[in-house]
Order: sequence, then C-alpha cells, then structure tokens
Amino acid sequence: MKIAAAQLTCTPADVRANVARAAELAAEAREQGAGLVVFPELALTGYELAVLAADPGLWTAADDPRLDPLRSAGIATAVNVALPTGGPRPAIATLVHDADGAHVTTYAKQHLYRHEQDFFRAGEGDGRFELGGIRFSLGVCYDNHFPELPGRGAADGCRVHLASSLYGTGDGIHERATVYPGIAREHGVYVVLANHVGPAGPWTGCGRAAVWAPGGALLAEADDRTPSVVTASVGTARS
Repeated sequence: MKIAAAQLTCTPADVRANVARAAELAAEAREQGAGLVVFPELALTGYELAVLAADPGLWTAADDPRLDPLRSAGIATAVNVALPTGGPRPAIATLVHDADGAHVTTYAKQHLYRHEQDFFRAGEGDGRFELGGIRFSLGVCYDNHFPELPGRGAADGCRVHLASSLYGTGDGIHERATVYPGIAREHGVYVVLANHVGPAGPWTGCGRAAVWAPGGALLAEADDRTPSVVTASVGTARS
C-alpha cells in the first residue's frame, strides 16, 4: 500500500474551508496512487485552542456532514479534529474513514501538551485499525514523545504508525527530525508524519511531512513551505 502524509496551511476556525483544502490534497494523494492520507493535528480548524474551547460549532464528529467532501474523495483518510465528548470539553482526536467514506475508528489524544490541558479532555485508550491487510496505530503530536504508545501498537502487530502533529520552526524542527525516525528505529515500524506548514495558532509550522521506514531511513519528505502531500509504499512483512 502507498501512504500519503499531508501538510497544509489552515484557515483559522473555518471547518468548511479546511475540509475543502484537505479534500484537494486527498485527491492529489489518490492520483499519486495512495490508499490512505494522513492530516496534521487540528487540521480542520487550525491550532486555535481558545477559539475551539469557546465554540462547540467548530467541534467535528465522525458523521458531521461538513466532512462529506473529504469522505467522498475516494481514499481512506485520517483527519484530526476537535471532537465532541458529551461534556464541556472536546478531545483532540483523529477520525479514520475508509475509501468509501465509512467510519473505521476514532482515537483521542492521550498526552495533552501544556496549555491543551486547559481546554481539552484527554483520551483514555489507544487507537488501532486495519486497512488493506495492514495494521495501523495512531498518535497525535505530543503522544509520540511517549515511546510506550507506538510500542504497544507494534507489540499488537501494527506495521505503520500514523502521527498527526504540529511542529513549528525553532525547537520543533529538531523534535520532528529526531522523535519520528526514533520511533521507526526503536519499534521497527513505518512512521507517517503529517504537519502544519505556515501560520498555525501561536506557531509557524515547519512542514516537512514525511515517511520513515522501519529502522529509521527517510522514504519521503515534503519541503518547509508548500501545502502538499508526499507518498511512500509500505510493506506488510517484518524483516
């Protein structure tokens, strides 16, 4: 299977505009032969924490009709949203839909980063799914700094770890370039990183969405300025 990692510049607090952008990138990934495309953290709203906390109209469930352009793109998608939880705080969650638009699974970020704890509810369970005979695990940005999370997925037979993230210029450049190949080396899995590029809340996303092979070799990498997708093939067999 070929997997795509996306990077985009979000319109702050505009779900429909960002779905349209994501759908365009999904179509591009499909045209490149990918069967699944992964998007950055809070891809449908931008990293606008206080705005998200104050406006439940920006929260997005798996069956939200605003997702229809993305669900109908003809490719499986993993898109990160502010997810309703039934309480006063949303979760930061990745929604996975298959190529027919059917909901596959939802994973809520377990390790909230600093100020996220003031606005969001932490998830309580791991996220895994199977597509095309390949098992996948899910992590969201700061989650991936806790190696036991992708480690549990690898122990459960996951071959690919999907990371919806936001890494900015500055320290984020180093973190992006060390954490993710480190997961690939330590756990023997493919790692697919989606990232923001350009303005993202209080940060500037450093782009460079990428795919690493088991062992940590870089298979594909975007630039640091262009909304785009990069693709790489992943295999089912462990060496």
